[in-house]
Amino acid sequence: MNKKATLIDRTLVITTLLCLLPLVFSALVYEDLPEQVAIHFDVHGVADNYASKAFAAFGLPILLALMNVLLQIALTSDPKRDPSAKIYTLSRWILAPLSLFTSSLTLLIALGHPIKVERIVPLFVSIILLLIANYLPKCKQNYTIGIKLPWTLASQTNWRKTHRLAGWLYCIISIIFILSIILNWNVAFIFFIGLALMLIVPVVYSFFYHLRHPAIDTE
Repeated sequence: MNKKATLIDRTLVITTLLCLLPLVFSALVYEDLPEQVAIHFDVHGVADNYASKAFAAFGLPILLALMNVLLQIALTSDPKRDPSAKIYTLSRWILAPLSLFTSSLTLLIALGHPIKVERIVPLFVSIILLLIANYLPKCKQNYTIGIKLPWTLASQTNWRKTHRLAGWLYCIISIIFILSIILNWNVAFIFFIGLALMLIVPVVYSFFYHLRHPAIDTE
């Protein structure tokens, strides 16, 4: 049985501080930022949404830090959590590098650095998905991480088989994503199809497995 959760622990504190670390860079370059900063880009790397420099510089890191706190509380409060699982550790640390990456990238682009955001961001996402794919098959039943469906939560066999399939699927598609970026294929189209498959295939598989094996098990 899992020990009683400690909501405020070392990981929560460290990851939240890392989420807020971009504030230092923001303070240093704030005066050099334009009044409107691009915070979203289309598939061609063209800015299509802007925010005030105050929000871009300070609001984004703070928002991600708050999201991190909520994530940490949700994960540590899960009665079925497995603190020894690598995917649990990965999930607890995922927002810290995301804040460092997105906040720094946003400000560097605003300062005029020629960054190919349409390639850098998909590559970052692909690497994260590849890491998830590596640990997803080993993910045990829980309420916060993984493919949480009525059928997978009712059957450990369904959960295990669905996550094994998803792990292989995520791995293959993530590698295709990376190749498409390196070889300059149609990244936007490949990502659209790939992400749709990653979402739909495991759900359909688990549902049809449930139809064939409807019994609830707790093996």
